[in-house]
Amino acid sequence: MGFTEVILFPLYVFIFHLIFSARRKRMNDPILRKYHKHGFWIKVFSSIAFSFFFIYITRGDTTTLYFPEGYHLFKLILKDPVGNIHLLFTPGSSYDENLLQDPDNMGYFKLESNFLISRLVAVLCFFTFGKYLLINLFFSMISYSGVWRLYKFFYEHFPYMHKKLAIAIIYLPTVVFWSSGILKDPLCMGMLGWMTYSLYCVFEKKESIIKNIIIAILAAYILYIIKVYIIISYLPFYALYLVLSNIKRVKNKIAKIALGFILICFGVIGLFALADKLKEELGFFAVDKIAESVKTQQTNFINMADLAESSFSLGVEYDGSISSLLKMTPAAIGATFFRPYLWESKKISTLLSSLESLALMLLTVYVFFKAGPLKFFTIIFNNSMIFFCFFYSVLFALFVGATTLNFGTLVRYKIPCLSFYIISILLIWEVALAAKKKKKAEKEALENTNNLLIKSIS
Repeated sequence: MGFTEVILFPLYVFIFHLIFSARRKRMNDPILRKYHKHGFWIKVFSSIAFSFFFIYITRGDTTTLYFPEGYHLFKLILKDPVGNIHLLFTPGSSYDENLLQDPDNMGYFKLESNFLISRLVAVLCFFTFGKYLLINLFFSMISYSGVWRLYKFFYEHFPYMHKKLAIAIIYLPTVVFWSSGILKDPLCMGMLGWMTYSLYCVFEKKESIIKNIIIAILAAYILYIIKVYIIISYLPFYALYLVLSNIKRVKNKIAKIALGFILICFGVIGLFALADKLKEELGFFAVDKIAESVKTQQTNFINMADLAESSFSLGVEYDGSISSLLKMTPAAIGATFFRPYLWESKKISTLLSSLESLALMLLTVYVFFKAGPLKFFTIIFNNSMIFFCFFYSVLFALFVGATTLNFGTLVRYKIPCLSFYIISILLIWEVALAAKKKKKAEKEALENTNNLLIKSIS
């Protein structure tokens, strides 16, 4: 980390501060202004922590692939702007690997998701003089712009839960840290937030429909390129959330049944069309290829086990069949949400994640038994928002947990589902508490009525 970027960093922070402050001044709600300010400064300091971590403590894709190759692409364009500017628009699969700075990175740009990050780094180099710390700040701010919209989405539905929502979205350590630098994960979190809030504006608020449709499509497209399984996990349950929400607004029972039937038919047709399209273009995540894909990914991690001290096993034998995939499902979901355990942490990064995972496990167990097993699942199926958050996060957890057998990678990959899962658990607890209070109030009212009757008779 050079002296120049240390000097420039406060200046760039000030510029972003002016931009976010201008946005904050248009907020009438003091609660939103408070959390918006907190979130901004948390992301600023987390980008510093992220930079120090990868420069002085460990190495990763951010310092061995995305930044060096993006910076090299930037230098190639500076050297010959006319002849090389087209490289920014070249598909990763067509990129001339002879131009790579490090020959060891050959093959990585065949994945468009990898090339997208380095391409973005190259673009940001023009605004940051190619300084690593400053580019991390940009990635952190891109992420925060979407994270904030995710917070607004939930806050506008449940304003009374503003503190709990802030903990689940803005203050959550794993999400904050791993979305603060040059990686795929900050873009995923940012685009997930933008897509969620834009769809909310289109289908529920009915505001700036054209603009928000464009934003939602762009965000979904970026997610499609970077991590398509986010889209696969997210869209079906968001669609069902809209179906269930709209059905509840219809008063006429016959119309409600008819609307539900029509929406479900369209939803099923849409899901089959999406599955066919994914099967055609991305065979990796097609239904009949999932087992094969999981087996391939697991084999890759197993082969690297001797080199990666953070590698782990799900404890379930997997032979590549769908039946064994189903048997592995609980272990995969549990690994995503609740591992690494404390005794499995061998690094600072995984130790912090294990403490967070332990807290999440305790919260889940507490709410499960406080609400009651039957009530716990009844609430999930009776509340459209909880249904959406819970099943999106669980399906996402299955994708990640089944294919990622390294804690260092797992703690990053799982962040797009953590906030949704925590919010679903907190909402279950809120609904269960409200039901208990209502039942208690009814019981007390009945007892008072009986006492009055007894007194009047006597």
